[in-house]
Amino acid sequence: MAIVEAIDLQKYFGEVCALDHVNLTIRDGEFLVLVGPSGSGKTTLLRMLAGLEHPDAGIIRIGDQIMNHLPPNQRRISMVFQSYALYPHMTVHQNIGFPLRNEHLPAAEIDKKVRHAANLFNLDRFLDRKPSQLSGGERQRVALARAIVREPEVFLLDEPLSNLDVALRGIARAELKQFQRKLGITTIFVTHDQVDAMSMGDRIAVMSDGRLRQVGTAQELYQRPADTFVATFLGTPPMNLVEKDSCILGFRPEDFVPFSHHQHNPEVVQFPFRVHRVEYLGVKRVIYGQVDGLTGKVEAVSTLPAGDNTVIEEGQTYDFSVPRHSLTYFNKHTQLRMEATPFTHQGLTIA
Repeated sequence: MAIVEAIDLQKYFGEVCALDHVNLTIRDGEFLVLVGPSGSGKTTLLRMLAGLEHPDAGIIRIGDQIMNHLPPNQRRISMVFQSYALYPHMTVHQNIGFPLRNEHLPAAEIDKKVRHAANLFNLDRFLDRKPSQLSGGERQRVALARAIVREPEVFLLDEPLSNLDVALRGIARAELKQFQRKLGITTIFVTHDQVDAMSMGDRIAVMSDGRLRQVGTAQELYQRPADTFVATFLGTPPMNLVEKDSCILGFRPEDFVPFSHHQHNPEVVQFPFRVHRVEYLGVKRVIYGQVDGLTGKVEAVSTLPAGDNTVIEEGQTYDFSVPRHSLTYFNKHTQLRMEATPFTHQGLTIA
């Protein structure tokens, strides 16, 4: 196991800045998720840690050793790609043992290590099968077993769940997290899927346009987003943003409810909410509409739990409100989160 550090990393592809002064420390034994949209720089950062790309500036350190000029096979890192990259003509045993054969270890030692890795991932009964005889989840576990058979200090995972269907993906999340905890290997997991990030990461690092936007636990990022990008990237539906007076108001859909729910709470911000569409999703209703912003009508979303029987009809306007303590404030010029800033809305001063 090891601490991994990216220190002021920069990377350009032609004139495109893929990494813009990225600083990140992954703790020993931590499961850190890099999340962001396509083109955010997360895979470039992962490939740089692996030695598959080289920084234009900055330092990569694993443990107490600077890695910038070391090739991938000297970094004690194992990487699992989106495609799994299993050899179709080899058995599961041969696929898992492939890195060890490249190191010319004795056959008996290879077999011992392969069987140990296979046991960790419940693959014992598949050792004589070919990849074509396995399910998607089983192929994923073979790729993971092959990655850990070399006993790496750092485990790099690039979208390893993206080829799985929805049901299997949920199972794979739980299994992968369980395996990581059992092994205690410092792990960096890249995904564009916020559910992967929020359900698996000890901490989450959100990236956009080559920059690191915020690092923290799922709860920290959800409740105290550093800027409007993080606020709207995490959460389904995302945070509502409404420009009012001197700042942007942010509030989560679950906190934006009919005013009648807050009639005994004097400290709320009230909005007329014109309902356009209502979706019934079993455990909740999602209500889409518009509220009044500084520059006109803006889109907003409310979610109500299944047990809430308030009548909401499409095409109607209702009074909805948000408790003051549930508001997040953003600077409308920098888009960064602010501490509570006084302003007046419908006669109520918010401080």
